[in-house]
Amino acid sequence: MDNRMTATPAMDRPDNDYEKVAATHVSLRRVLELFRPYRAKIAIVASLMLLGAGAGMSSPFLLRAIIDEALPRSDLHQLVALVVGLLFVAVLSTSLSTAQVILSVGIGQAIMHDLRVRVYSHLQSLSLGFFTATRAGEIQSRIASDISGLQSLVTTSANELARSSATVVMTAAAILLLEWRLALFVFLIVPGTVAISNRVARMRERLLFEQQERIADMSSAIQETLSISGVILARTMNRGEHLSHRFSSLSGEVAKLEARAHTAGEWQWALINLALSVLPALTLLVGGLLIEADTPITIGTLVAMIALQEQLLWPLEQLLEIAREMRTTRALFARIFAYLDRPVEITQAAETVALDRADMHGAVRVANVSFFYPGAATPALRDISIDIPAGGHVAIVGATGSGKTTLGYLLARLYDVDAGVISFDGVDIRALRFETLADMLGVVTQEPYLLHATVADNLRFGRPEASDDQLARAARIAQIHETIMALPDRYETLVGERGYRFSGGEKQRLALARVILRDPPILLLDEATSALDAKTEHAMASALAALSQGRTTITIAHRLSTVRQADQIIVLQKGRIIERGAHDELMAQGRAYSELVMRSHLDRQTA
Repeated sequence: MDNRMTATPAMDRPDNDYEKVAATHVSLRRVLELFRPYRAKIAIVASLMLLGAGAGMSSPFLLRAIIDEALPRSDLHQLVALVVGLLFVAVLSTSLSTAQVILSVGIGQAIMHDLRVRVYSHLQSLSLGFFTATRAGEIQSRIASDISGLQSLVTTSANELARSSATVVMTAAAILLLEWRLALFVFLIVPGTVAISNRVARMRERLLFEQQERIADMSSAIQETLSISGVILARTMNRGEHLSHRFSSLSGEVAKLEARAHTAGEWQWALINLALSVLPALTLLVGGLLIEADTPITIGTLVAMIALQEQLLWPLEQLLEIAREMRTTRALFARIFAYLDRPVEITQAAETVALDRADMHGAVRVANVSFFYPGAATPALRDISIDIPAGGHVAIVGATGSGKTTLGYLLARLYDVDAGVISFDGVDIRALRFETLADMLGVVTQEPYLLHATVADNLRFGRPEASDDQLARAARIAQIHETIMALPDRYETLVGERGYRFSGGEKQRLALARVILRDPPILLLDEATSALDAKTEHAMASALAALSQGRTTITIAHRLSTVRQADQIIVLQKGRIIERGAHDELMAQGRAYSELVMRSHLDRQTA
């Protein structure tokens, strides 16, 4: 039996062909674009690095002068001057290094912030279809874990890369100027170390991608099973131990991948450390031979060469490590950019229509609308046409799977139609500005969503500027004010995660008050009372009746007792309209609607 927390293993999902994903979404130019807004500050940091590297480059030459000139001549004046020069170089290098670190960290954190906000904002613009096919834990993992994994790159590694590169280039130039024969010997190790570093980086890159996929699985498991709903399900079914075992298996996979991602190619990397460790000794040997050559070198030159070599080797090793780490972060960029490259299906037209509240009347027209869900062979809705005058009340009914909720999604523009037009007050909703569409249509769903915030904050979510008096008025219309006033902190009471502090009916009425506060001319009620008991449903019906006065109301209903007073009832079956008319008219015909009413009546009697 598969012990994963999810039915589909992470690496079997469509976007997990790593090489294809990375090649499609990641390029050096695209990564560098993240740094573009901060190029002026980066230029300052680069200048500080070059100054620091230049200052450090002078130290071995001062050291050679001390050994070859000041000490042999016992020239105290020259010795003091040279030592003071060394001290000045040390203080200057330290000051420049500290300043550029402070600036670099600030730039890095700003880039991280920009990337997080960019991904979050892009996800906010995707259609509902993306979220129905993607686990919330996966999304959280890419915003939190993947971007956090880049933190060392943009705050430390990029800074160290530039500083080490500057040091390596300047020191290599100094070595060539000091003694070209020894310089050629030192440079022989570079090609081999670079080749080994790239090989190790490629190995760890793929492992890091797979590791992040498993971390996303683990994040999803935590969110699903440690939410209030998940805990209730596990305890009522006595499956806590089973879930712990499955989580242990998934966590074990993450731990193994973590270890492999950090240790893959470690023996090969050890060859680099070995080569760098023995190089000073070999340099002394070669230098000793050159002392006896026809063109000898001085002891001071050899000591300065060793000093420069030490100054070269540690940034060279650091440069190779950073290059390896930067290569592995390509896996993180692949996951992040893959989200950023997802197309935005619901877009705002270049030339939009904006309406003032006074110009909104609430006339709705659905003209020859058809819609396919992505990948579906048959349409969810086909050739739907409905005219709703301003202030009218239309009910959409039908069996489960008939297309009622899909029509609601299209009216709210959570999806766009594949054919036909939906218009509000004569304007195609695809031409309406997003803000205007949100102001025109208020939606109350079967499962209202409440934020983990105060009652007041939840009510003000759609209208932040609302006053306390306006909150209370909306709550009274929704018949929830007295319940709120009985709470310990009244409107400042925390509702709890997903509103679990309140009953189903209370959450519905809070959601209704939130819509009332926005005062939309069109009201869409999607199964708003289907999960309520008779007493609560009666209270909600009274609240809805008060809210519907003077508004266009579209009721999507499973419980048909709530739609008898509608001006027009639309009966859907397999995505088509099969009947329409008033309640009495449809009952008299004795067809589909009549059967639905009788079935609903029997269901309530046996409930």
